[in-house]
Amino acid sequence: MSIAPERCRLVFQKLERDLDRLSAQPEAKKVHRFRTGVRRLQALLEELCPARDRNQKRLLKLLTRMRKKAGKVRDLDVQLAALRSLKFPQEPRRKTQLMQQLIELRGQREKKLSKALTREAVREIHKRLKRARKDFHPEVNRDPLSVARQVLEPIAKADGLPTEELVHQYRLLAKRARYTAEFASKSPESAQFIAQIERVQDALGDWHDWITLTRSAAKRLGDVHESSLVAALHNVTGAKFRNAVTSLSASHLAFPAARVLQTGPMGTRKRQSRTSEPAVSAHTAA
Repeated sequence: MSIAPERCRLVFQKLERDLDRLSAQPEAKKVHRFRTGVRRLQALLEELCPARDRNQKRLLKLLTRMRKKAGKVRDLDVQLAALRSLKFPQEPRRKTQLMQQLIELRGQREKKLSKALTREAVREIHKRLKRARKDFHPEVNRDPLSVARQVLEPIAKADGLPTEELVHQYRLLAKRARYTAEFASKSPESAQFIAQIERVQDALGDWHDWITLTRSAAKRLGDVHESSLVAALHNVTGAKFRNAVTSLSASHLAFPAARVLQTGPMGTRKRQSRTSEPAVSAHTAA
């Protein structure tokens, strides 16, 4: 299956626009779009154009550095969104306290991102993006769909019970596979593959958002024995983890169903007895 030329041109153009919008105001949606655009360009150049020239290498280095700074802001955005959605009547003061701390930290990270987005830095990235778009010639023999399946091979070959570390790695691989497959020409086969990966990616991303929030809360409020809010977050995160593993299993990418049934809430084997945890609104733990 051939590479779609229009799709390749579009990823360069959109990233230029997203960079300008981000440098003007690092709002949550703009941060997310910029990071997604960088990931897509990385997939294009690293997976479908392995023989990169000096400009492309320098461009990727600059974008990766900026993406990581934007990622620190994005981490706070998803934590705040998750915390706002949590319907938990106990410890309202602690929830408000945690919310305020995350908002303040988000502001600090936004300032660092804005400081990095200097006129000179943005101008250089623009210049290199334009040059890379002009000089880009994808390898005609590289099939995006086949390459995407190769990206997923470590998932298929994995053995053992699911752990947080494994699921996190699968999340990154699923993201890379999807962005690579999106450069394929439109067909029922590519559409089906992308839809399957999107379902898995959504479940893995949802779990990652909640575990990031849970770790932040535990760092500031104490463990599950010290805060019922942290215990509630731990409970929700466990449900999200099981949903992520089930999604991987249902997609036949990893973890046979028999193994999923043996898995506890946070990637460990189930125990015979479990300590009681505070109830949380059902829709938050789904």
